[in-house]
Amino acid sequence: MKRVNSFLLPAFGVLLVGLVWSLASVVVSKDLPSPWRTWQESKIYVLEPFEKRGEMDQGIGLLAFYSLIRVAKGFLLGIALATPLGFFLGSSKTLRSMLDPVIQVLRPISPLAWLPLGLIMFRQSEPAALFTIAICSMWPTVINTMSGVRSIPQDYWNVAKVLRLSPFKTFTHVLAPAALPHIFTGYRLSLGIAWLVIVAAEMLTGTPGVGGFLWQEYNSLVYAHILLCIVTIGVVGFILDRLMGVVESRLRSV
Repeated sequence: MKRVNSFLLPAFGVLLVGLVWSLASVVVSKDLPSPWRTWQESKIYVLEPFEKRGEMDQGIGLLAFYSLIRVAKGFLLGIALATPLGFFLGSSKTLRSMLDPVIQVLRPISPLAWLPLGLIMFRQSEPAALFTIAICSMWPTVINTMSGVRSIPQDYWNVAKVLRLSPFKTFTHVLAPAALPHIFTGYRLSLGIAWLVIVAAEMLTGTPGVGGFLWQEYNSLVYAHILLCIVTIGVVGFILDRLMGVVESRLRSV
């Protein structure tokens, strides 16, 4: 019964959203394509997901792949900066007091503000997008890593002192294992933000990807393709979150 409900309830939720979408296409705006019309006008991008007909006229799988590559690069750069920073902040009260106001000021800044700065500094859309992804997605990892280090029981530190562990062994045997679940929670949140940021970055720079394709189709008034992009963004984001959730749950069970 539990397995049936785990399938039927999500399926019912999807059908409910489809029904609301269909009603909105009739009641709210005639320009809003219905689910069926969206499928009819967009199916070539789904049925031929890796077909390349032009710079922007490509299958949705290929466009998503371009976006995922950029997200992976920006996300890895972000956590490479955020993880050690989180360890330093969690271990040093002085450093935490000094940098906490700076982090709280930088954290809520929109990617729409960071991207122009990246374009000014790097003069190219690709490095500017990676810079924007990294700086926007790093903060959940910084905060969760810092919280993980601060939540380590004092007994762990006492044992490390009694055993006279070197700083390196203290890090590898005490700090990192104890904080790892918190770190991966930060990674999961950071990855979600990175996927949100890439859409805005591609829309502003017009580079090939889901965001760039969405903006092109908006300017061309092809509304069905906009909805295809929205569904793709949601599905890919869902898959990424579930994959990181599996990794996180396994780490917590170790």
